[in-house]
Amino acid sequence: MTELLTKDRVLEALKRVKGPDLASDIVSLGLVSEVVIHKGKVYFAISIDPARANELEALRVAAEKAVEALPGVDKVTVTLTADRAPGAARPGGNGNGRGAAPPSGSPFTRPGAARDARHRPGGVPGVDHIIAVASGKGGVGKSTTAVNLALALKEQGLKVGILDADIYGPSMPRLLGLKGQPQTLGGNKLEPMQAYGLKVMSMGFLVDEETPMIWRGPMVMSALSQMLKDVAWGDLDVLVVDMPPGTGDAQLTMAQQVPLAGAVIVSTPQDLALIDARKGLNMFRKVNVPVLGLVENMSTFVCPHCGERSDIFGHGGAKSEATRLGVPFLGEVPLTLAIRETSDEGRPVVATDPTSPPALAYRDIAARAWAELERNKAEARPAPSIVMEN
Repeated sequence: MTELLTKDRVLEALKRVKGPDLASDIVSLGLVSEVVIHKGKVYFAISIDPARANELEALRVAAEKAVEALPGVDKVTVTLTADRAPGAARPGGNGNGRGAAPPSGSPFTRPGAARDARHRPGGVPGVDHIIAVASGKGGVGKSTTAVNLALALKEQGLKVGILDADIYGPSMPRLLGLKGQPQTLGGNKLEPMQAYGLKVMSMGFLVDEETPMIWRGPMVMSALSQMLKDVAWGDLDVLVVDMPPGTGDAQLTMAQQVPLAGAVIVSTPQDLALIDARKGLNMFRKVNVPVLGLVENMSTFVCPHCGERSDIFGHGGAKSEATRLGVPFLGEVPLTLAIRETSDEGRPVVATDPTSPPALAYRDIAARAWAELERNKAEARPAPSIVMEN
């Protein structure tokens, strides 16, 4: 009977791999991250001194081979990271690599990627413009707005891709009705999935929908950098990036790694959501990314039976905020059953019900966002750069 592939068996195999000191093993030194096992694939990271990254490549290979020899292993992905001092125990940990909130291996990662992600600025080859769709908080319909904005831009005759940068809660597979995994091209590039004429990449293609992503900053940065630069996007007029909510690692990584052409901020009308939208907007301003404008989602509800209008979350708050902050207001999207149903079914409303009021609203928003981007381009603004404050 074949033994079950478990984390303990993987760690036992890794105890045969000597650490940088060539005396103790990498597990005893606390260098191994939490091991992730998924359908015969094993992922983990080894923490190292970044100054020794090149010479310790042999250590990574040795760890990979040790785990590959286990029955039931189809593939091993090992990443060298430098998010803590070698041998130091994690907060709440016991020095054996099983402390609180450890980074896990990424299906995208390759040796040293978490380290390299911090030092590879520049654009994405073949992509003319990158637009971030962001929000200060979750639950405001940012991902639905992003996918319908991308489709509306495509209908303007543009070549469009969409990157699901929400590592912790990827939505694009569900929103676009996509299943399966992207194929590898030439050993070092992933071919994006396609739906409704869009090229699509998401972490959701590589992990089960219910699998939690328990990652720390360096792993998030690594995955984002590689989803941008190690995917065969081809020639695109615009890449729409569905950002995770908030103002953390993902947003800063995007600002550091690529020259964002602009950001679209999504909010609902009520004051509580606008407070967080304001934080998101100010974050992009601090890193010198042009804000293309605000979108008011769930702006108003019209009863499909009686036609009565109800401003469930208020109305006009985002427009007033845009005026106050001196940024463009891109438009309002109504709260409708059609948007919810088509999103859950993987049939975005712009593609499947193009003459409906929500689809027309998304088209207007896309036209205004693109016009603002072209205006910024004509003014020849310098490429955005990160600004670090003490």
